[in-house]
Amino acid sequence: MQVGRKSCWRQLQASFFRLLCLIPTGFPVRSVDMQRATDNITIRQGDTAIIRCYVDDKVSKVAWLNRSNIIFAGQDKWSLDPRVDLVTKGQLEYSLRIQKVDVYDEGSYTCSIQTKQQPKTSQVYLIVQVPANIYKVSEDIIVNEGSNVTLSCLASGRPDPAITWRLLNPSAEPLDGEEYLDIIGIMRNQAGRYECKASNDVATPDVKYVNVVVNYPPTIKKTQSSETQVGRMGTLQCDATAVPTPEFEWYRDEKRLSNTQGINIQILGTTTILMIANVTEEDYGNYTCVATNRLGVQNASLFLYRPGTGRDISGSACVSQSPWLLLTCFACLLLKC
Repeated sequence: MQVGRKSCWRQLQASFFRLLCLIPTGFPVRSVDMQRATDNITIRQGDTAIIRCYVDDKVSKVAWLNRSNIIFAGQDKWSLDPRVDLVTKGQLEYSLRIQKVDVYDEGSYTCSIQTKQQPKTSQVYLIVQVPANIYKVSEDIIVNEGSNVTLSCLASGRPDPAITWRLLNPSAEPLDGEEYLDIIGIMRNQAGRYECKASNDVATPDVKYVNVVVNYPPTIKKTQSSETQVGRMGTLQCDATAVPTPEFEWYRDEKRLSNTQGINIQILGTTTILMIANVTEEDYGNYTCVATNRLGVQNASLFLYRPGTGRDISGSACVSQSPWLLLTCFACLLLKC
């Protein structure tokens, strides 16, 4: 195997030297030891690469080759690529310049020279790096709590980019995932804006975002009962959390209330307020706040009572589970009653 490689190398050298015979004399290059290791030049895609080769007065012919193709023979340009030209400073330099370098420019470049004693070559390997680029990322999604979610983020670059994920909540800690981020049984606190970042240290990392909305059924977090004198206005308040935003209903016993004379129902986002004007003895008692969305329903009991009965008028929800009331609420939700 080694004998074969040496034979191929001798053939390649011989072809270079035959090419030199075609080059006019009179353009010297500094002789270089052809046994030395190939130099590497690393360049970013789109930048300009200059591959150096310096001259002296001991050689008579010179050429630039890329693989087996002649680029320049002396001052004569053989390449048709308009991005390629020579950098010459008097008789001291015979360097090759490639503008707007692209990945197909990567490879071995040879400065081949003819001295009075023997032909020699100097090789440089051009490495082209490409900044990280995210070319495909998951679209924004809406899922139900408990679902399994997979987010994807595909990127290209040279070298291959590293991909990292973060959920941009206050901590924004890194998540375990590369091209694919798996979330098993997603919870409501995992909703938000997910950041995918691709980096390979060639340029500024590429960043894309995915918004994840997690739907979940209503939870009544807080209720406010009311201690109200006869003739005054009584106010009951109910706060709930849910995605989608919940719809609210109010009940007295099992009768649904609506905006009528003396009753005003307000809904402000995830809060509902029941206002009873000019409270009478008949108004005292138990009221039910019901929060619904398409994923579920929850209700809580509140109280309008006369002063001095000693009830706790504020606190967390007192959840009721009346089957009849739950069924009624679901029916109203489906029928949009």
